[in-house]
Amino acid sequence: MNQDTEKDIEILDMNEQDTPVEEQQTSSGETVKAIKNPSEMPAKKKHIPLNLHIIFLSLIVIIIGTIAFKLYKWDKGVPLEDDPDFQESDFDIEVLDSIIPLAPDKLEGHEDDGVTTILCLGNDPFSLGRDEDYGLANQIAEKSGATVYNGSFTGSTVSAAYAAYNDGYWMDALSLSYLAEGICTRNFERILAAAYYSYDPAFVPTVEMLQELDMNSVDIICIMYDGIDYIEKRPSDDPNDPYSIVAYTGALRTAIEQFQETYPFIRIVVMSHTFCHSINEEGNFQNGDRTDLGNGTLSHYLQKELDVTSDCGVSWIDNFYGSVNEDNYLEYMTDYIHFNEAGLERLAERFVNCILPQNTAAE
Repeated sequence: MNQDTEKDIEILDMNEQDTPVEEQQTSSGETVKAIKNPSEMPAKKKHIPLNLHIIFLSLIVIIIGTIAFKLYKWDKGVPLEDDPDFQESDFDIEVLDSIIPLAPDKLEGHEDDGVTTILCLGNDPFSLGRDEDYGLANQIAEKSGATVYNGSFTGSTVSAAYAAYNDGYWMDALSLSYLAEGICTRNFERILAAAYYSYDPAFVPTVEMLQELDMNSVDIICIMYDGIDYIEKRPSDDPNDPYSIVAYTGALRTAIEQFQETYPFIRIVVMSHTFCHSINEEGNFQNGDRTDLGNGTLSHYLQKELDVTSDCGVSWIDNFYGSVNEDNYLEYMTDYIHFNEAGLERLAERFVNCILPQNTAAE
């Protein structure tokens, strides 16, 4: 192959397998391989060098952009699927019930007659509507199937107004500590005299019922007073005398321990007061949970009552948070302190569900 042939024909590197070639004969008769068409030769691949600084910078830009987008979206907020005007009827409230069963040894030597008998003591929650089906004691009887006696007195208090009995203030004889003393000693002379002084026609029959009641047949004493002691500005407690009957907790402690000593086989249940208002000098309602009348707010009395029942080892049902409270009282009360039929039913249901769920009568 001469030099002219070398100029006319490009000899391929046989290692470049991807180059399109064809066999051609030279003028001397030799067969050689030449590029089929130089324009069809594949372009050489270009290798772009990687720059780590550029990659790192790009990542930073992406991260910053993502964060900025998230902040923008968070600032705008998201549409709510819930109806903003919707309100829950029931609120998540912690109820402070303390349900304590009667110790089995307290029943030793006591003969059970097979009938659940309850004696209710207190004031207006039990006394109002006492002869009607919607009365609290009657509803407890209906819902539990128990025999229920109503020993309540309208307007009476837990504490006494005077440390020593004063004939000029006969209502003290109907307060809880004096009532417990009469039931435990079976001496109702002072209580009956106070009943005759009153203008309430239910007082005398109530005292007569208590006189005739066989306490050996009673299984449960249920005590409930409304917020009257708070409204009457009676002291919530006496730090120097835990048994002072002119203090709310002192009178309660005195009554409970009298019952426990005289009738150890009777289970005692205290139902707390509910939410209520007081009335100021202008005749306006004052929220009991926010107004201190001199001895603490209504919730302060509640805590003191819980402390006494815990000390005495008796059951306590929280009606202040668990039954009629600041959020629902308009549904269950007729005025600043008294209950309507729905309110009395709610209280009855609370008692039965807490104390006698197994006795609940079928509806």
